Amino acid sequence: MKKVIINAKIITNGQIIHNHNILFNRHIISISKELPLELEVIDAKGAYLSSGFIDIHIHGSGGADVMDATSEALQTISNTLLQTGTTSFLATTMTMAKSDIELALACVQLNKDNLEGAKILGVHLEGPFINPIKQGAQNAEYIQKPNQELLEPYMDIIKMITLAPEVEGAKAVLLFLQKYHPHILLSIGHSDATYEQTQESFKRGISHATHLFNAMNPLHHREPGIVGAVLEGEASCDIIADLIHIHPSFFNLLYKLKKDRLILITDAMRAGCMRCGEYNLGGQRVRVKDGEARLADGTLAGSVLTMNKALKNFYHHCEIALPELIEMVTKVPAQRLGLKDKGELKVGFCADLVLFDKEFTVLKTFIDGEIKYVHSTNS
Repeated sequence: MKKVIINAKIITNGQIIHNHNILFNRHIISISKELPLELEVIDAKGAYLSSGFIDIHIHGSGGADVMDATSEALQTISNTLLQTGTTSFLATTMTMAKSDIELALACVQLNKDNLEGAKILGVHLEGPFINPIKQGAQNAEYIQKPNQELLEPYMDIIKMITLAPEVEGAKAVLLFLQKYHPHILLSIGHSDATYEQTQESFKRGISHATHLFNAMNPLHHREPGIVGAVLEGEASCDIIADLIHIHPSFFNLLYKLKKDRLILITDAMRAGCMRCGEYNLGGQRVRVKDGEARLADGTLAGSVLTMNKALKNFYHHCEIALPELIEMVTKVPAQRLGLKDKGELKVGFCADLVLFDKEFTVLKTFIDGEIKYVHSTNS
């Protein structure tokens, strides 16, 4: 059934449009001042309306993790993310035993089109092809030399790979992926590459950086490293804007340097949208307290950040207009993943929508034009 949203502040084409209505079914039909008759009318009551948020790096939420490798876990994550405005995501894996990774990949392959909530766009393979020097919360015991064997059965669902380009075997795998699977977003991360090695990796297909600053060598005035190469060049990057992984004073600098090549992610683990306590990440015990997720040795272990909170944090600590902010979780990730009908409010695009207020509280979330989440005080 066709629906129309009225009285919304519509965020599209880098601006906020007032006094327009958006008509849709599974896809957006029109954005105009006309109000067709005999349709289901949804009154936004002055709330903001944008395309649904896209999270390209999330391990879990609602007590479930992608590495649980069950349809129930994927469904839990899918349903939980609706309250955060996330309508699409990359199911992100961990560095674990090869058999565990294969089970997780096969599970996504089998279930990705059968979820009721936020959609799985594919898989983000974070590890196991990383540098143990920068393992972060990944388990060094299971780090592997980059190889095609693990990848080939799952090329239909792998949309992004984070790896360390300086490790043995990485060059050959990068050249293979660049030649035969150019649709995959290749990202440098969990790496100790030098500035020169990073620049060289750009020539071999890497065009993105995973959680910039974290799990990589620091920026230094005599060794710019990965951060220096990324900030200087054309590569895009993503950050975890939870005010823990990066000091908010960097937000303005990153926005000025990267503009439309900056993406916000959550890197959330299973404790996302859950209470504080003890959880599991990649077979390792994680303690969540005061909004921080850490291993026993104090290492940050992903986050409990939600996408709407990431937007709020960045907005309050950066001189940025709201339309440009929203593009960091809609248009930019959609373009980087090569999605043709997501990330923007345009005629013909998928009606994955989110209504939110000035504090970024998600009021309603739509998947394929159907209301899938309503905030309890807005029912």
